[in-house]
Amino acid sequence: MVDVSHASLNYGDLNDARSGRVPVGAVLGSDAAGAVVQAAADGTGPAVGTQVVALTSGAFAERVAIDVGALAGIPKNLEPAQAVALPVAGVAALRSLRAAGLGPGKRVLITGASGGVGRFAVQLAARAGAHVIASVGSATRREGLAEAGAGEVLIGLEGLQRPVDVVIDSVGGPQLVAAWNLLAPGGSVQSVGWTSGEPAVFPPYATVGPAKSLTSFVIEGDAGADLAVLTELAAEGAVTVEIGWQGSWDRFNEAAEALRGRRIPGKAVLEVARGELHAPIPSPQD
Repeated sequence: MVDVSHASLNYGDLNDARSGRVPVGAVLGSDAAGAVVQAAADGTGPAVGTQVVALTSGAFAERVAIDVGALAGIPKNLEPAQAVALPVAGVAALRSLRAAGLGPGKRVLITGASGGVGRFAVQLAARAGAHVIASVGSATRREGLAEAGAGEVLIGLEGLQRPVDVVIDSVGGPQLVAAWNLLAPGGSVQSVGWTSGEPAVFPPYATVGPAKSLTSFVIEGDAGADLAVLTELAAEGAVTVEIGWQGSWDRFNEAAEALRGRRIPGKAVLEVARGELHAPIPSPQD
């Protein structure tokens, strides 16, 4: 059981709230950080008092019961507000790059590069020795991406002519079609999001030719091991966490509107208010 101090907001949370996938009245959220207040009954996992970060359903709560495989300890030199930005966005970036066959010298195109997944993907791909091409929606969204490791920063896909080996796409719509057309034989597009909300229309024969792949993506299985890797990288400064908005979860609407309007570079972090639920948990003997 974790006493939540911070949560972070993702596009997926907004989609869950509007799509009907999550029942009315159910708790939203996937990213949580806080202190363990009750350890796992089987003796596995962190001890009471340990600061942890987790990828779990129902994260927008004061207390969350979390499977030990879904969490990782937070290193002492990493703030919980930074750690909580890592679960969905960081794990999606790490796993999609891994699935695409990232390697040194690969040309990697990352669309929506100024967002949460995009910024982590830029850094992780550059760290692996790839040539990173970051695509953003406007000039105001370019800031910091070259410093994060992008060799090229483009508005849309303007000026990109040479083929790429890997595409991490979070925009969808016409840009996904254009990215597919830029993919080299043997390359892979990982579709991790669809923030444009627009349909992707492939012209006839667009998928006929040398083998290449378009793969749907979703985070499956326990994320604890990957979270441990990401938190250590962040603690070392090898991966930078950019927080574009931070405030009380009472201001959820403000954060959601800013995220949907693409006014937040990086991540939005919610500080969980302290309420009556934050009382000691009775032991089984009480």
